[in-house]
Amino acid sequence: MITPGKMEWVELVLPAGPLADEVAALLADDGVAAAGVEVRGEDIVVWAPAGEADAALGALRAAAARLEAAGLPVDPASAHARPAAPEAEWRDAWKRYFHTQRLTPRIVIVPSWDRHDPAPDDIVLDLDPGRAFGTGAHASTRLCLAELDGLAESGHAVRRFLDAGTGSGILAIAAAKLWPSARGVAVDVDPIAVEAARENLERNDVATRVEVDERLVDQVSGSFDLVLANIQADVLEAVAPQLAEKVAPGGTLVLSGLLAPQAAPVAAHYARQGLEPVALRHSTDDPEWSAAILRRLA
Repeated sequence: MITPGKMEWVELVLPAGPLADEVAALLADDGVAAAGVEVRGEDIVVWAPAGEADAALGALRAAAARLEAAGLPVDPASAHARPAAPEAEWRDAWKRYFHTQRLTPRIVIVPSWDRHDPAPDDIVLDLDPGRAFGTGAHASTRLCLAELDGLAESGHAVRRFLDAGTGSGILAIAAAKLWPSARGVAVDVDPIAVEAARENLERNDVATRVEVDERLVDQVSGSFDLVLANIQADVLEAVAPQLAEKVAPGGTLVLSGLLAPQAAPVAAHYARQGLEPVALRHSTDDPEWSAAILRRLA
């Protein structure tokens, strides 16, 4: 769990009702939540340095106005700033909202304040909510985890994997546990996300097998049997040449963070990079979200 350290932080709060998870993901896609976004009940909480609070609040209200214009039930005027709560206080608040979740037939997320007696085949991810997107609650993350679970169950071999835009590190942790002999690289351009991912990798005893740092995809060397990217569609399209290049012959690419109408066009864009479309997966939890699966022929 990240602590603010010497920097002073504020919380920017946007009430979002029952669609809080979806609105939070769209805000992260919009780039207004660079320091992290949380969902607490029906409120979205975005972290910002205290010295940048006014500008960050203005950006949050502008993003909320765009979502309102798109038909989502958010009120830009309801966004407000407040002093950041002490860590102990917001951890206690999370305990009311975040409990053990079974996200796939085998993958279970267990926060530090909860207990779980794992079944013999369970893959347990020890993960507390923090200031980086990715607790497994959102449909886009669940789609990725379900694909990973299915690939591992089917005997898909993975020696090296890449998690681009790792956020909390949840996908890298899952991959490391599903393929215990594999080694991975997890990257993110957000230093707070990198810190969160590093702490979560250590908590799950996979840090020695997963290299995590702040860099761009084109700064990562080598190719990988499995490449994961749970990022918004415009970014996925922008980095398509660099990301596709990282998929080794016979390797698999899992793209998520896609609204349902975006999945086929993004998959077609990657097909033009020499990859073979395999499937479009549609979320059963939230049909607004989809994932695209592609492979590079051996």
